[in-house]
Amino acid sequence: MSDRLLRRALGYGAALTLALVMVAPFLWMLSTALMDEFEVYQAPPPLLPTVPRFANFTEALTALPFALYFRNSLILAAATVTGQVVTAAMAGYAFARHRFAGRTPLFAVYLGTLMIPGIALLVPRFLLVDAMGLVDTVAGLVSVELVAAWGIFLMRQYFLSLPRDMEDAARLDGAGEWQVFWHVAVPLARPALATVALFAFIDAWKALLWPLVIARSPDLRVVEAGVASFHGMYFANWPWQMAAAVAALVPVLVVFLVAQKAFLRGLAFGGIK
Repeated sequence: MSDRLLRRALGYGAALTLALVMVAPFLWMLSTALMDEFEVYQAPPPLLPTVPRFANFTEALTALPFALYFRNSLILAAATVTGQVVTAAMAGYAFARHRFAGRTPLFAVYLGTLMIPGIALLVPRFLLVDAMGLVDTVAGLVSVELVAAWGIFLMRQYFLSLPRDMEDAARLDGAGEWQVFWHVAVPLARPALATVALFAFIDAWKALLWPLVIARSPDLRVVEAGVASFHGMYFANWPWQMAAAVAALVPVLVVFLVAQKAFLRGLAFGGIK
């Protein structure tokens, strides 16, 4: 019994240590965001602010038009989540349940795209968007993020893990394929859909390179681009920079806390058949 308790204590200790290592940078960022501008440059720098300065958040977020940046990021995130959830659900269900010519080679092509680095697609994407006249537009910003091959793969695996009994019963009752998909398959796949939605939101919210390439006007700048430009303009004011970074992180934390149960269920059941 003592050996079992010792192993359990060591396991908890290792987990706690790992958690502290992971969360330490975020705690330091929050602590710096509450410091005075010159307090950061003390030797040695303090771990906690002498007097928390919450005004750093309002001052930092009004130094640049972050309200506009947040709006643009929300538009990008909403379009990305909607597009990827819809396309992943429909394509994943088709690959899992329907037999059609070229299904296996086509799915292999989808999987093959996962091996292509995103940076390698930057120029081709820009040329396509530029040819359609969508540079520096909201449509150009969101158009390349509406489909995700990893989302299709995840949904296919999840649909394969579901029994066909309820779908067959719905067909016997006279339901068409669209009704079976919408009223039977989609409700059963909500955990996987929540996982796709969460990852799509995070990817869209932290997007930086593509918005910088496609947006020529400051009015189309997203939060991450705003934080990057903020660093260039206020490079000496670390509390303001950290305050802007913390504010940019809050929506991701809120979305994850709301969807964490469905997210964990989707990861548990959607990865393997």
